[in-house]
Amino acid sequence: MKFPNVSGKNLEKKKYNIPYDLEGELNVLIVPFQRWHQSLADEWSVFLNKIEKSTQDFRYYEVPTLNSGYKVMRFMIDGGMRAGIPNRSVRERTITLYTNKPLFEKLLNIKSEDTIYLFLIRKNGEILWRDEGEYDTQKGEELLKTIENLNA
Repeated sequence: MKFPNVSGKNLEKKKYNIPYDLEGELNVLIVPFQRWHQSLADEWSVFLNKIEKSTQDFRYYEVPTLNSGYKVMRFMIDGGMRAGIPNRSVRERTITLYTNKPLFEKLLNIKSEDTIYLFLIRKNGEILWRDEGEYDTQKGEELLKTIENLNA
């Protein structure tokens, strides 16, 4: 399975063509759909930040996903998120997607917007691991083991 080719801008206004413009050879994409998902994404970010610091060619991104109809409000939505995130590196790794959500979800076999989804992908979009929901030690160890096996 491959991650779909989608375009977005990070909160520093840099355009990304996902997955090809991602900076790591291996990348984790955290895909939240609701504002309250931020706490779930933050839990994962603490763990992923440790992996990023210790693993060459690994990056992670938050990819908030909204329906394309909200694109006309991008200035306000992205501006609100930008204002709420004082840390520049977090703004740089946050890429907002305004896309056809039903198609996006179908392509990724996402059944519900009630939680976040995580995808470990190569730069070519190949999905190597996926999970959903809050961080826990077992999920984290499974992801870390997958990354270590790929880098062996």
